[in-house]
Amino acid sequence: MYVKTHALALAIGTLLSAAVTPSLHAQESQPGQAGARTLDTVQVTGSHIKRAQLSGVGPVSVIDAETIQRSGATSVDTLLQRLPASAGFAGSQSNAYWAENGYGTTQVNLRGLGINRTLVLLNGRRIVNGGTGANSSVDLNIIPVALIERVEVLKDGASAIYGADAVAGVVNIITKKGFDGVQASVRYGETTRGDGDDTAVDLAWGVTGERGSLIAGINYAEGGTVNMASRAPCGLIESGGKLVCSGSSATIGGRALLADGARINFRQNPGDPLFETYNAAKHNYNGNPTLNAVNPIKRLSLSVFGDNQLSDSVRVFTELMYTNRQSDQLATAGSLGVYRPINIAANHPTNPTGQDLLLQRRRLEEAGPRHFSQETNTYRAVVGLQGQFGVGWDWSTAFNLGRNTGVDGSDNVANLDRVEQTLNRAICSPLPGAAIPCGNYLGYGNLSREVLDYILYTSRDTGGNEQKSFTASLSGQLVELPAGWVGVATGVEVRKERGWRNPDMLTALGIGNTNQQDPISGAYTAKEAYVELAVPLLQDSVIADSLYLNLAARLSDYDLFGRDMNYKVGLDWQVNSTLKLRGTYATAFRIPNIPELFGGISEGNLTTTDPCSRWSSLPADSVVRGNCQAAGVPANYVQPGNTILTTSGGNAQLRPEDATSVTAGVVWTPTFLSGLTLTADYYNIRITNAIQRVAGSTKLAICYNTPGLAHPFCDASNFTRNPRTGEVDFLSSQPVNAANERATGVDLGALYEFGLAGVDASVSIDASYLHRYDVRPYAGAAVIEYAGKITGGRGSYAKWRALGAVNLSREAWSGSWTAQYIGRTDDINAARGAIGDHAPSVVYHNLQAKYAATPALDLTVGLDNAFDKKAPFIQSYTDANTDTMTYDLLGRRWYARIGYRW
Repeated sequence: MYVKTHALALAIGTLLSAAVTPSLHAQESQPGQAGARTLDTVQVTGSHIKRAQLSGVGPVSVIDAETIQRSGATSVDTLLQRLPASAGFAGSQSNAYWAENGYGTTQVNLRGLGINRTLVLLNGRRIVNGGTGANSSVDLNIIPVALIERVEVLKDGASAIYGADAVAGVVNIITKKGFDGVQASVRYGETTRGDGDDTAVDLAWGVTGERGSLIAGINYAEGGTVNMASRAPCGLIESGGKLVCSGSSATIGGRALLADGARINFRQNPGDPLFETYNAAKHNYNGNPTLNAVNPIKRLSLSVFGDNQLSDSVRVFTELMYTNRQSDQLATAGSLGVYRPINIAANHPTNPTGQDLLLQRRRLEEAGPRHFSQETNTYRAVVGLQGQFGVGWDWSTAFNLGRNTGVDGSDNVANLDRVEQTLNRAICSPLPGAAIPCGNYLGYGNLSREVLDYILYTSRDTGGNEQKSFTASLSGQLVELPAGWVGVATGVEVRKERGWRNPDMLTALGIGNTNQQDPISGAYTAKEAYVELAVPLLQDSVIADSLYLNLAARLSDYDLFGRDMNYKVGLDWQVNSTLKLRGTYATAFRIPNIPELFGGISEGNLTTTDPCSRWSSLPADSVVRGNCQAAGVPANYVQPGNTILTTSGGNAQLRPEDATSVTAGVVWTPTFLSGLTLTADYYNIRITNAIQRVAGSTKLAICYNTPGLAHPFCDASNFTRNPRTGEVDFLSSQPVNAANERATGVDLGALYEFGLAGVDASVSIDASYLHRYDVRPYAGAAVIEYAGKITGGRGSYAKWRALGAVNLSREAWSGSWTAQYIGRTDDINAARGAIGDHAPSVVYHNLQAKYAATPALDLTVGLDNAFDKKAPFIQSYTDANTDTMTYDLLGRRWYARIGYRW
């Protein structure tokens, strides 16, 4: 159901008037209201209401500036992916092949539910998606670690508070504010093997006056490379009870199928025969020496944050940021025969076999590896006004503009049209300097430089993302009840998101030896209004020091999807000074992203079996027979061939995903041990209508095996038939709203702060237990259980993850020891008992020491992965032999940092 704009405007007006009208009356009739806010109030992630306490109804983890520095992290993704609540796939610079959201991008994945289900904010506001065009998530590279004051991680559904995509939780990155002087730091580190160097230089200037403040910063970071072969000399597989090197069947000499059915490989080394029977162990290609385990990256960021008091009650503020990222990755030399068949006749001058042949795979090793490169520019500008009126009322308006543009490409891409021309003796010439040189692809070393220069090109893709939003909010104290004042927050937001990507022309035409891509362009607009209440139920009673009921609702109107209402109910029960209970129930939603909606549509003949072919020969009680007959398929229908023209790409008919989340937690600060705080939080997240890509052949099989054709896959949006012939004339493998997911678990935390012999100390541990993560890909499908499993497609889902730390400080000295624990996982794709069928539990130890030589000068040294723990071998990963987004492939590494303030 679609809601007209005036209906939303009416709802917004109602919310605003509901908040403002009673407050004016309260101000007039309650002269004692000034005493209602005796403490400074702050706004905590998970609520728009300012309050005196630093915790609310939802579980929030806070990573402060000191913890960030102790972590030694030089990028936000490294910091966040160590959190026990992170799991599954997320982009990281250590992964050579992260392409789903753009090469070189980094993300966070709370609960392992998908990076698109974690909302990332900067100072409480949305950030434009990042990458090289039509991307679906925020690129964490754009935020320098040195700018961060703290990171607040809400591990709870929060669409009623923040809108779409806050399904698994919210990461709110808060930048530094308000200091005088200049701060500078330089950091350098590398592995103990002498590679993987990283450098960071940070400079900030700040001035704070009576009426405002201004901070300007410049941050530069550069990361070096680690060659894959130095950590994983080759891809490993099990054979005969031991691990042996495997490789790609795209060989450097060329693998071919002869007319008589024989499989041969052409010469790869001097002295070998011109061709011989193909042998995988002998001929397959090991590409690890040409790959990187860690890829080079450069980031330059400029930022300005300022505010100025225009009057006693009005303040103007601005946030300006610019980030340039340059990154590249190595890939093995490209291959022929993958994207277009290459047939060479028996009488062709380069064919020594005497038979017609199909060149199935030929790696262009003479050209060298491919270099994927990206350059992105991201701009963000926020300008707004904040103010107060009456007693205890705050208002704010802000305009937020974010724009990201990028260029990417690859060298050594082969033009397949030109490859065919070099094999066509009617138009090519073997003479030097020919316009079209003749090429010989049968055997390594036969390709001349002339041929390579003729067939190879560098692709260039362009694209970008844009976000525009306007927000207005109002918060304060609505009315006084016996237990205290009712807090309220209400506001509106209008946001437009746009994304586009223009692939290289030859790539779009399918002429290159790379995946064909279609242009992407799309946009959507959201208009939203929200209201939130914090209602005090009890205060200083027998059963509670305080008891608050939190209520929130958000109305969202999308031009593509219509209206969606989300709500949240929370209870904050401070039983006494040592015990607090909290819980929430919330709904949430994720909207389809621009690639899912507007991804270029393409068609291809894919191998597919039509269940209705020869249906009349099936048993009379067969479900398939009855369904095919009911669908009007002719009794004599026989599928022509073994392929069906299938449509893939985006799907403009997608609907938002829906979710519900339940949390229940306890915070205990026992009196028998001063300084100890214990927390435990249970979570249960259910997602329905989850967006899933389902093969067209699967849709046909499921539909016709469902009694009465009573399955969503039988809908005309998935396939249609020619009413006369019965042939499938439309079949879609586009994404659909089909899956259901459920994740449950418990987060545990302990913090003990104490002093001993003049030393200030703290011991902390945060742990997360994933009880279950079940996915049903579509109705009728078997449930896939991911908890405790490691996969090649979704990442790792260890049941237990933990992060512990011991911190000590005395006068000018401080030190820390951090341990990251990842529990055992079983490879979902490996046979039990096979080598690499599981990853054992691992612990990574990080050490740091800091010395404040003067109040202005400090020196820091650190050692990560101090015991040089090796990453476990996992069968599902054949390049690095492990999951590089979960385990440390680099090994032991050190760093040093010097900071100065004046």
